[in-house]
Amino acid sequence: MVKLKKAVLFLLAAYLLISTMLYFLQEKLIFLPSKLPSDYTYSFTQPFEEIFLTADDGAVLNGIHFKQEQPEGVIVYYHGNAGDLTRWGNIALFFVEKNYDVIIMDYRTYGKSTGKLSEEALFSDGQLFYEYALKNYDESGITLYGRSLGTGIATWVASQNKPFRLILETPYYSLLDLGKNRFPYLPVQWFLRYPLKSYEYISEISCPIAFFHGTEDRVVPYKSGLRLFNSVSEDKNSFFTIKGGHHNNLNEFEVYRDGIQKILSSYQSNKSEDK
Repeated sequence: MVKLKKAVLFLLAAYLLISTMLYFLQEKLIFLPSKLPSDYTYSFTQPFEEIFLTADDGAVLNGIHFKQEQPEGVIVYYHGNAGDLTRWGNIALFFVEKNYDVIIMDYRTYGKSTGKLSEEALFSDGQLFYEYALKNYDESGITLYGRSLGTGIATWVASQNKPFRLILETPYYSLLDLGKNRFPYLPVQWFLRYPLKSYEYISEISCPIAFFHGTEDRVVPYKSGLRLFNSVSEDKNSFFTIKGGHHNNLNEFEVYRDGIQKILSSYQSNKSEDK
């Protein structure tokens, strides 16, 4: 009996220790930023302007604004959880080369951006860049694009505004849901400071939403994105299944490339009808 009690106490202590470690280390698990020196000079193959926006709390957010002479519209892009704009700027060129302006930001602690991370800050910074877009474009020409971590931010911003369309690449039902699946025996709901409940925000969105997800995604499971899609009406919304697609290679698949082209063409068609 004594040995049993000791074993139970040991397991309880280990459980509490692991839970405590996850609480304090969660930002290192969720966010994987790389830093850039303040004097770093970006270099891309398409024309761009580097921008800095200041948040209400004084944090300075760095961004890149790709500009075309006669763009079809603008895409406000919220990127994934790793790297900085040297990587994501090049990824965004996929849309720039389709004659779209693109506005893409680095989150706090990423690249040249400063400030303290929090869920509230992610949302308010996302809105800050949306408002920057509003100063330069009609809202009817704004497409929001979220990738991985950025899908929760893009979904929240779309719920607060009236963009033309929302595109989600490898989206999750919620970050809390992912945490529960990854750590099923831990009380993730008690200590996760970044629940990012996309399923709640998406119910408030009025614009069409397009979902792209690979069946072999090991970071954000395919079923999580499908569950998010199934939480809203299929009216005006679409889900593109990329068979064999992983988390970071969807642009290698024809289904993704054709789907993006179809979505962007629908905007161009709508714009032509409005003339």
